[in-house]
Amino acid sequence: LDVNRFDTTINSPILLFSAIFYIRLLADAIRTSLGPRGMDKMIQTGNGEVTITNDGATILKQISVTHPAAKMLVELSKAQDIEAGDGTTSVVVVAGSLLEAAEKLLQRGIHPTIISDAFQHAASKAVEILAEMFSNQLNCTDKESLLVSLSDQSGNRVVSQQSSLLAPIAVEAVLKVIDPLKDKNVDLKDIRVIKKLGGTVEDTELVEGLVFTQKSANVNGPRRVEKAKIGVIQFCISPPKTDMDHNVIVSDYAAMDRVLKEERAYILNIVKQVKKAGCNVLLVQKSILRDAVSDLAIHFLDKIKVMVVKDVEREDIEFVTKTLGCRPIASLDHFLPEHLATAELVEEVQTGNSKFVKVTGIQNSGRTVTVLVRGSNKLVLEEADRSLHDALCVVRCLVKQRALIAGGGAPETELALKLAQYAQTITGVDAYCFR
Repeated sequence: LDVNRFDTTINSPILLFSAIFYIRLLADAIRTSLGPRGMDKMIQTGNGEVTITNDGATILKQISVTHPAAKMLVELSKAQDIEAGDGTTSVVVVAGSLLEAAEKLLQRGIHPTIISDAFQHAASKAVEILAEMFSNQLNCTDKESLLVSLSDQSGNRVVSQQSSLLAPIAVEAVLKVIDPLKDKNVDLKDIRVIKKLGGTVEDTELVEGLVFTQKSANVNGPRRVEKAKIGVIQFCISPPKTDMDHNVIVSDYAAMDRVLKEERAYILNIVKQVKKAGCNVLLVQKSILRDAVSDLAIHFLDKIKVMVVKDVEREDIEFVTKTLGCRPIASLDHFLPEHLATAELVEEVQTGNSKFVKVTGIQNSGRTVTVLVRGSNKLVLEEADRSLHDALCVVRCLVKQRALIAGGGAPETELALKLAQYAQTITGVDAYCFR
């Protein structure tokens, strides 16, 4: 066979039909998880981990797809998850059905480009028709009407029994981070969702403040600090290391004592500065090269009654400082009283086998909230997190476009009828594609 005779682009009819076949296969696989009577999928990964969900993006993320066209469908679902948050299964099913229709048009000899252009035209026409159906204008300050639109959002999830609890939390969280009268969008980065194993989904709560998943680093230090002065530091309270990797051989005790004495003096200097600034809660950024806080530093900080939370993730620092309304302190010279944040209470909370630190009553706090999601096992916890994410995204969509249309497939039926009517008024190949 002469390989050069074969056209390997997507215009090749064989490749195009194989692409359509694989996409339809994928769409059919997740079609059964759609709607109020949809079923959950149980997926087992290569390492034996099991996920049970009906969230389209999650299912497609877990499936290992090799065909490039099917991969595009997975990307489509991901894009939908980022853009709208919900409807990840619907887009895949709709895309599969559109390609099924396109296959029939291709068999009639219509060129793919013409079909594509006609579909684009039909999509913009569909948006026009939907805009006419926006009859029910929504008031974002009215919590009740927002809750009604979320009522069926997690109706067929593992956590469907708790949907009456998760929906109000989602609405409350969004209304806390925006001004309903002015804002036209919601930055979901301002709503931090923390998953903590233990308890039940009913224990999920909205915290107006900060939650750290780790316990305090103190040994004999305070576990509860009222009228807290909080410092967020990006330097280490431990002996410095050299840039090069090398060993120091100490031959006598005098030199060894001198090394330890220097380390002690170095740490003591930092601790004195912390005390001088009046700080009683330290949040320390995670360090890669050495310990963020050494054992000796913990000992000194215990003595001056300073609560320490170490290993705060680098990417969380922005959210922490925005919530506390302060700036991160990068060097000891800038550790001054004016750079500290103030909060009513910082306490270590015990839940089941684990502990976490909670900061509440923050003065001059930014518009952020934390949702602490609880679950009795990993499966329920993951699904509660997904359900809450989708609910937050639905509320975000309602803030962007403050209108509701009928549900239960009514808009889709109306679109089909209106587009079919419009197809009668146009001529040429486009009419076929529209229909």
